[in-house]
Amino acid sequence: MLKKYLFLVASVIPMIAFADTYNLNSPNGRLAVSLQNSDKGLSYSINLDNKPILAESALGLVIDDVPIGDNKMNFLGETRSEVRDSFELFAGRTKNNKDFYNTGLFQFSAASETQHKLNVAIRVYDEGVAIRYILPNQPSLKNFTIQNELTRFSFAKDYTCYGLNLGKFANSHEGEFDPIKSSLIREHNLYDNPLVCKTGIGQGVFALAESDVRDYPGSWFMGRGDGGWGVDIKLTPRFDARPDGLEKAAVRATMSAAGVQSPWRVIMLGDTPGSLTESSLIAALGAPSEVKDTSWIKPGKVAWDWWNDNQVVLENTKVKPGMNTETYKAYIDFAATLGLEYILIDSGWHEGAAWTNSPGANLVKPIPAMDMPEIFRYAKSKNVGVWLWVQWQQLDWQMEEALSTYNKWGVKGIKVDFMDRSDQEMVAYYHKLLQMTAKYKIMVNLHGAYPPNGLVRTYPHFLTQEGVMGAEYNKWSARVTATHNVTLPFTRMILGPIDYTPGGFRHTTPEAFPQLRRNTLPYVKTTRGHGLAMFVVYDSPLQMLADSPITYSKTDGKWPQPESEWADGLTFIKDVPVTWDETKIIQGDIGEYIVSARRKGNDWYIGAMTNETARKLKVPLNFLGEGRYSAVIWEDGKSPSAVVKKEFSSRTQKHSLTLSLAPSGGAVVQLKRQ
Repeated sequence: MLKKYLFLVASVIPMIAFADTYNLNSPNGRLAVSLQNSDKGLSYSINLDNKPILAESALGLVIDDVPIGDNKMNFLGETRSEVRDSFELFAGRTKNNKDFYNTGLFQFSAASETQHKLNVAIRVYDEGVAIRYILPNQPSLKNFTIQNELTRFSFAKDYTCYGLNLGKFANSHEGEFDPIKSSLIREHNLYDNPLVCKTGIGQGVFALAESDVRDYPGSWFMGRGDGGWGVDIKLTPRFDARPDGLEKAAVRATMSAAGVQSPWRVIMLGDTPGSLTESSLIAALGAPSEVKDTSWIKPGKVAWDWWNDNQVVLENTKVKPGMNTETYKAYIDFAATLGLEYILIDSGWHEGAAWTNSPGANLVKPIPAMDMPEIFRYAKSKNVGVWLWVQWQQLDWQMEEALSTYNKWGVKGIKVDFMDRSDQEMVAYYHKLLQMTAKYKIMVNLHGAYPPNGLVRTYPHFLTQEGVMGAEYNKWSARVTATHNVTLPFTRMILGPIDYTPGGFRHTTPEAFPQLRRNTLPYVKTTRGHGLAMFVVYDSPLQMLADSPITYSKTDGKWPQPESEWADGLTFIKDVPVTWDETKIIQGDIGEYIVSARRKGNDWYIGAMTNETARKLKVPLNFLGEGRYSAVIWEDGKSPSAVVKKEFSSRTQKHSLTLSLAPSGGAVVQLKRQ
């Protein structure tokens, strides 16, 4: 059972105890946040070890065209506390997480005629700062709009940052996190969450993000527009998608007894890029779980059809591989042989299935070639669960009917696709969907999704999501490089799990890739060792095996088949866990390389990936517990598809391992407690 300790250290201070500056420190004392109330309005600044990270940065809201916080506010009081708590992530990078922070709620009212009350909540953790606005219940606000936030992140100097500049609101949040000097971030840019920057102090980094978004649109980062360093955060919903046509409204709000609150605006901080990757801060700031019974939530690995274009070998050669019953029985055979928990039936299985919101779909009526009762019967006989793909709006049209039917069929989860928005209406859809799927005990994987913002804590059956440029891009572009792959763990992945869809087992070099690029049985331009390492490095409690059953066979033969005929490295994928008790980033840098160590029970797994530069890495084992471990290493061989297996009978925390990584390569290690 989790224990919670809450120490109140101050109560409401009367108005006469007015102060212009209010200070909060992190539990370890290294982080200091200063909240100012001056003639210029509300602002804050952040120092780490007495060195400025964010200079004086504005705070406030624009409510019904009236700025609140841009002038000196009336101070009404404050409440402070120390929280020493913990929480458990049902499926994540670390199971048991500390939730230690110092917090303050600072209460103000506008000195203008409106006299709107505005509270500023601040939490200071050892690994970051979170700030949110709370509008308490007040007669002057009933139904209103928040056009914008005045929130600013004013950088103390011109940082080198890594960001995904999407340029438009309607998108699937997929692309490269390219390096850019903060002074070059323009007013017309639209940078996605997170924006990761190097402080220039040792290997120090910080990241801008958000958490606990509800009844609010997602946010973007835009340049200040005055040539200064830093970025403003501005709420930019897709106004043209709003059903009420209020093009000037950013947030439609209705006052409740509990008030109205913004998402947390988060500044994650760490001494190394890997410290952000280890952090569960975004999840910590998410609302506590709304799902009481989690016994039906089962993370696992999935045999997937779409990436390899349904290329399986069938015993009945008269049946063409595709969207038909025999094809999915073949996937079930493959999954059963490896002990995979699931198969995923992707787009096209039901009547009217489409990638767009075209009407006429029926999500409970399979196409004639798909005998769903037989598929589910066969899967159950092989102890394999089934996931189904659906398009989000087609699901919305018949959500309760579809989910109740899927529950009766025995569907374990759904992959919901093509939301491609983060406006207030879409945020509400996420919560509606996740609440309804919890009701019918159906797990969820979201594609075409906005970046993670703590929902995995609130809804533990929300196992993974896309919102990442993953392996699918190998089918039609050359954009998925080794550099991109080793940038993701330090950028997009710090927010939450990524359904990158690893497992491509047809490998080639970057030079040969353009001639080999294709949609069916596609290639990847990284090595087998690099691909194996993704199953350790990338967070995803629902982890795909993207390639075809025949690709995972040395003979391109049908399954089941003896382990001696499995493709090299497949035994490691079979055995590697998908959820972890502990995660440590041993080495690495953004876009260069990464060495991750993960613990499950008494055993550890190491995944190492490099960019286009070959590396020989010495990895200390000082993270191991007491005792001795057997070690098995799979590392790059002489060709992109080759792996070399090495075994060591006894290793302890005093030893180290040397890993040889080819260009665009990688390695994995399995350490079992003896």
